[in-house]
Amino acid sequence: MLLRLRYGRRLQTYLKIGACILVGLCYFAFLFRESLNAYEQNKERVATAENEAESGEYGAQSKQQLKLKRQQMQRQRLLKQQQQQQSSKLKNVTNVLATIVATPPTTLNPVYEYSEELHTCTERVLQQRRDHLAAVCERYKLQEQYPPNPWEFFVSPGHNLVWCNVFKAASSTWMYYFNILAGYDLKYLQRTETQPLELARKRFPRPELPELLELLPSALSFFFVRDPFERIVSAYRNKLEGNRNSFYKALGTKIVHKYRRHSLGGPWPRCGPTFEEFVRFLIAEHAEGKRFDEHWAPVYSFCTPCSVNFSIIGKVETFQRDSEFIIRQAGLESLLLGKLPQRKLRKIGNQARSGVKTEALVERYFSELERSTLDQLLKIYRIDFELFDYDFSKYYDMVHPWSVDLSTAPVPATVAVAGVIAAALTPTGAASNASQATVAAA
Repeated sequence: MLLRLRYGRRLQTYLKIGACILVGLCYFAFLFRESLNAYEQNKERVATAENEAESGEYGAQSKQQLKLKRQQMQRQRLLKQQQQQQSSKLKNVTNVLATIVATPPTTLNPVYEYSEELHTCTERVLQQRRDHLAAVCERYKLQEQYPPNPWEFFVSPGHNLVWCNVFKAASSTWMYYFNILAGYDLKYLQRTETQPLELARKRFPRPELPELLELLPSALSFFFVRDPFERIVSAYRNKLEGNRNSFYKALGTKIVHKYRRHSLGGPWPRCGPTFEEFVRFLIAEHAEGKRFDEHWAPVYSFCTPCSVNFSIIGKVETFQRDSEFIIRQAGLESLLLGKLPQRKLRKIGNQARSGVKTEALVERYFSELERSTLDQLLKIYRIDFELFDYDFSKYYDMVHPWSVDLSTAPVPATVAVAGVIAAALTPTGAASNASQATVAAA
């Protein structure tokens, strides 16, 4: 046992001594290599110094040339970088311009290139609309039947502006504009949960009739319209389809209970009334002489365009152009142009969540109707069709094909319009007499 311990200690001692010797040899080898490298470097430096001393002035000139070459190379690099930056900027500008040209005009943020030619063209179209409306008003003596109604007017004396709010006809956008004119901060308008109509009415209360009549002759007055049937489809989708609002949810339940055909069987759907049930509700309300909700009330009944001499009649179909014309005529470019926030466009414009435009869905909704139902609905809105020069004949191609009586002779347009407008203007009980007179005249 003692022998083993002695041999083990000796072996450890020998290993330690060998390791120390090996490390020392490596260290001396490293020092030797470094000294050789230093010697070679010094030798090269001495040789270059001798060469420079021999070259003299020629060496100094070569140094200056090298410096000049280096400076030229740096300048060339800077020029290349500047050219690349300019070319990238030009590409970005061309891409932006291409997207602007390719993108269809939005009806929410009316900012585009303005020209005198466009101004003149717009002015001519707006005058034609006013002349057409005046001719229809005079033909059917509508100004005598509908005196001025200031209920839905917004009056801003400080900006000399008068606007009649037609719901479901770009009203959300102009409500936002009037809130800007009212002095609300843009950031506040973007984050507030208060309804825009409530905000606007705090600064622009409903005017009295004398106040409205006093300001109208000198103010820039305007309102916007759209295809009447597209407007009621938009109102139906926004207020009743899906039952989002508590008030309209209760109204939808009432419509379902009253107009749902029980023969269909099965539980009532939770999504509210169908469009056909909504139309039957409108027809019944009109027959009883009840006041319509502002979202589907005919424009002639509350904006009274035959009794109020509006400066501008805008249309949703040309909203971008017409809005900029109004803003420029009122001198409000710095206040309103380009002020709609990009993140809030859908909310301000009251667009559908699905992103599908109302006009693309009109045919689907009207395919639920029969021709007789369309005839009754047209009695309510035909005056709007006439006043604002919209075509209603296309809707007869959308209704149930089996509901169209092909044997019935078509009624002449002028006689039909006169009869329907007369029916709309007569009291509730006289509507059927007017329609009978129309058929007899035909």
